[in-house]
Amino acid sequence: MYHSWKKLIAMTGGRKFFIRKVHIPEDQIDIEGQFQLPPLAELNMDDQIFAAAFLKTHGSIKQMETIFGISYPTVKNRLNAIAGQIDIVDVEVNIKMPASNILDKLEQGEIDVSEALKEL
Repeated sequence: MYHSWKKLIAMTGGRKFFIRKVHIPEDQIDIEGQFQLPPLAELNMDDQIFAAAFLKTHGSIKQMETIFGISYPTVKNRLNAIAGQIDIVDVEVNIKMPASNILDKLEQGEIDVSEALKEL
């Protein structure tokens, strides 16, 4: 499946495209129309792989650093760039600092446990 997807991306030159026909072989059903790809499928292949690795590591920035040989800020910047490309849900949150940022700072040694607890 990955190889056929890669060929499709190469054929379209990375341009946006729509699926016009879906075939379900087990039931011999064809569905025709104009189907937009899901938001994650519209990412370029490198970003899809990065997002998939992030999910597979259960969101571990440390593991992402190891897998891709990049720094913590690079992982965060890449994730922010990917998140900026997908428009799944538009949520506005008014929190001083999200718990994930506090835990990230703790993981990176920027703050100690007592500071993290105060922030949380």
